[in-house]
Amino acid sequence: MPLPSMKDQFAALIAAPSVSCTQPALDQSNRAVIDLLASWLGDLGFACEIQQVLPGKFNLLATFGSGPGGLVLAGHSDTVPFDGALWQTDPLKLTEVDGRWVGLGSCDMKGFFALAIEAIQPLLDKPFKQPLMILATCDEESSMSGARALAEAGRPLGRAAVIGEPTGLRPIRLHKGIMMDRIDILGRSGHSSDPSLGHSALEAMHDAITELKGLRQQWQREYNNPQFGVPHPTMNFGCIHGGDNPNRICGQCSLEFDLRPLPGMDPQILRAAIMTKLQPLAELHQVKIDYAPLFPEVPPFEQAADAELVRIAERLTGHSAEAVAFGTEAPYLQRLGCETIVLGPGDIACAHQPGEYLEMSRLEPTVRLLRQLVEHYCLSPA
Repeated sequence: MPLPSMKDQFAALIAAPSVSCTQPALDQSNRAVIDLLASWLGDLGFACEIQQVLPGKFNLLATFGSGPGGLVLAGHSDTVPFDGALWQTDPLKLTEVDGRWVGLGSCDMKGFFALAIEAIQPLLDKPFKQPLMILATCDEESSMSGARALAEAGRPLGRAAVIGEPTGLRPIRLHKGIMMDRIDILGRSGHSSDPSLGHSALEAMHDAITELKGLRQQWQREYNNPQFGVPHPTMNFGCIHGGDNPNRICGQCSLEFDLRPLPGMDPQILRAAIMTKLQPLAELHQVKIDYAPLFPEVPPFEQAADAELVRIAERLTGHSAEAVAFGTEAPYLQRLGCETIVLGPGDIACAHQPGEYLEMSRLEPTVRLLRQLVEHYCLSPA
């Protein structure tokens, strides 16, 4: 039975809901997307391995050919949540609007798999000297549990990996890391008329934020990379909660913040520096301070400028490799021994937005580019 057309595959992937979210009420399984891909790739002769990462969450590794080396075309099978009322079209239906394919996951990034399958089909009757792998992961939009599971298993993949996240078909070889952390301070409440009756968690948090701001200034002086649009590490105080009434000494206060380190900055060293600043405050204010990550960090990513994959991608796209501020699964694939870049047809500006789309003018250039990469790494490797 012939495979569906590229457009029909694209539409089927979008129609299979696969929201990944930290809120359980919104979180969904990605199994339907994995099963579609495994069915199509299995029909093309790929050996398909489905790995359960968590209940309802799966990775797919589909392999054509055998041996060491080869190429990995990688992406995530999940999407962010959506508010259907803000969409002009059905988010789970592929709709053509003004030269764009609109739908949830069209840009970020389920649509990439349909383009990859279109690219490889004419090559499958040729002798593969090194294998081609199609990797689809789960939960990239929340915990990155799929990519983490691969990295922790430690099984080598290919010689090179291309992640089809939205980059406007420009190769990306650097991105910042992502750390989302929390500080909980437990003081002692009391009547506000007599400060000696309690220990204010809010005043302790005030000093904690002052220390964090000092570290932010220090790190921004010490680390700078002009390849990024924002060339220094950032720290954002995202939300704070504490206390319950003006006439009570604040007994509890919590802060959640986001830190985006540059390549070369080790998240563990950054957390140790933060802890060193917080510990004296607990004694000074006679409070308990608990500091921990909200999620495991996504490390910063950097692929060497002179790597073979970077040079090939620059030649094929006509663009020098760049840096982006958003995080991807690249550091996890790199940990498995792959030269890695991020390179896909979508535009990050419309990702995570109502009306997410992929320009139809990018379809054929993406198919051509992926076909050239497969030919280089799998059909005619040096």
